[in-house]
Amino acid sequence: MSDVIKHECGIALIRLRKPLEYYAEKYGTPFYATNKLYLLMEKQHNRGQDGAGVANIKLGVKPGTRFISRYRSIDSKPIEDIFKKIGKKYKKAKAEGGELANDPQWLKENAAFSGEVWLGHLRYGTYGKNSVENCHPMLRQNNWRSRTLAVAGNFNMTNVEELFDKLVKLGQHPKAKYDTVTVMEKIGHFLDEENQLLFDKYKYEYSNQEISKIIEGEIDLGRVLRRACKDFDGGYAMAGVTGYGASFVARDPAGIRPAYYYQDEEVIVVASEKPAIKTAFNIDYSEIKEIKAGHALIIDQNGDFSEKRFIDPLEKKSCSFERIYFSRASDPEIYRERKKLGKLLIPQVMKSIDSNLEDAVFSYIPNSAEIAFMGMTEGLEEYVSDERRKAVEQGNIKGEELNKLLALRPRVEKLVIKDAKLRTFITDDEHRNDLVAHVYDTTYEVIQKQKDTLVVIDDSIVRGTTLERSILNILDKLQPKKIVIVSSAPQIRFPDCYGIDMSKMGEFVAFRAALALLKEKGMEGLLDEVYEKCKASLENPEQPNFVKGIYEPFTYEEISEKIAQIVKPENLNAELEVIYQTVDNLHKSCPEHLGDWYFTGDYPTPGGNRVVNKAFVNFMEGKLVRAY
Repeated sequence: MSDVIKHECGIALIRLRKPLEYYAEKYGTPFYATNKLYLLMEKQHNRGQDGAGVANIKLGVKPGTRFISRYRSIDSKPIEDIFKKIGKKYKKAKAEGGELANDPQWLKENAAFSGEVWLGHLRYGTYGKNSVENCHPMLRQNNWRSRTLAVAGNFNMTNVEELFDKLVKLGQHPKAKYDTVTVMEKIGHFLDEENQLLFDKYKYEYSNQEISKIIEGEIDLGRVLRRACKDFDGGYAMAGVTGYGASFVARDPAGIRPAYYYQDEEVIVVASEKPAIKTAFNIDYSEIKEIKAGHALIIDQNGDFSEKRFIDPLEKKSCSFERIYFSRASDPEIYRERKKLGKLLIPQVMKSIDSNLEDAVFSYIPNSAEIAFMGMTEGLEEYVSDERRKAVEQGNIKGEELNKLLALRPRVEKLVIKDAKLRTFITDDEHRNDLVAHVYDTTYEVIQKQKDTLVVIDDSIVRGTTLERSILNILDKLQPKKIVIVSSAPQIRFPDCYGIDMSKMGEFVAFRAALALLKEKGMEGLLDEVYEKCKASLENPEQPNFVKGIYEPFTYEEISEKIAQIVKPENLNAELEVIYQTVDNLHKSCPEHLGDWYFTGDYPTPGGNRVVNKAFVNFMEGKLVRAY
């Protein structure tokens, strides 16, 4: 993606199902789980580079022994930083215990991060400052293990204010209004209530010490989640571990945020992406399952698990941006989907170049668009093959013309190269923009000047600023006759409120295009009409998305044409065209991931409509803040 946007966060959970001695004997190390969690997190590092965190729970340790450990980091390499610190703990134990440190049970009693339950998190912040205090796992600690809770998640809630108010009415005094805090405290509240109900049930039959063990064996985490999450509105995959070792991963009712798991007799593993589990545990993709929408994978104190419904599922609307851009394409399904996204663009591409492949050069903007580019290349080759077949069948092309057709190949070049080492340290906008123009470089002397059309595919175009300030100027230096920018994603018209850092209406180039068209056609009064509807709707979450009305007067092609005019630098010599994927083709490519609200405005939860309407109100009132 040429316009950088932040990824959703990533989660990783490991529960060992055998005694620690089993892993030490079979795998030759007492640090089996540590190594596996490191792999799970590294293979998802694309999901969060603002920070990371790890929590670990020890099962069955005696009172007086620390049963929970946690490290968080906002270092430039946070995963590496955390595991180096964990390694220092092990080295210290080795120095103190000598050969005893090879005994897993001794290690568990004497060293931190030597327990059976692990929770890891990778953070890409969309809210709050990038401080270590905002890194997950968040911890709610208590001397009662059954009341201790660590939570890490990939989520955004649209109704944080409402959730905050409910906590206050419960008598709490939350320390912040972040959705992370409100979610943890809400779950923690009902975990406390579950504890108290069980305590009251047994307080006349057993001693307090006995009751603690009974509570840990009888707590119903499914019931806790049903009570805590019933009024959550957002996209989430939430993982929690309790101090006594039971854990859960809960997925939102529309399946917006991803969560996958694998289990065998040795481990239960959960992650945000399948390739991380595949790589870490060397298993087949067919063995990895998806946690169902509205369900929670619950692992009890003994390591037994079940998938339980905790909230009524909605129509499944899994995030399509996961497939287009965020998730790793080493997942075979995502790989095929991205190739199909590229292939389905061929009719639009051929129209834009007047079917003249001889004078067209195809490339991509590195690096996430490469697979869609491969699909587009395959589509071009199939187009050429089909033209040859037609010519042979009709028999109306012979001699040199036939030889020319048989020799025709799509011209494919790597034209745009990103200089990953270049950083824009200068702080003032004027000089930073000058440096931005040099983040990309290009390959010279492969273009027929004033004759060739350059077709360059990107996986999505959000703001268009990188095109305007850098890429188009670079391509224009090659002196092509025409430049065609192709987006394998549809036009991004609406903000996301479920995890992606796309929250302000004015940032979207498609929205800017609609505003420009309204001005050109003397229809600016529509802005005031939509504003009044949006403003009146803010107190009622059941209202529709009124911002759709901004786009309704115009065709998809009109918006694309205006986008091309907006991003075209004043000194560009080449003709410019911008092509976007259609929503229909997106659904054909990713049929199991139909979450398309950023393209269509069709939000899967009521809170989404409230957010988009508020985002438009903020725009009209000149407020440069998030709408949630």
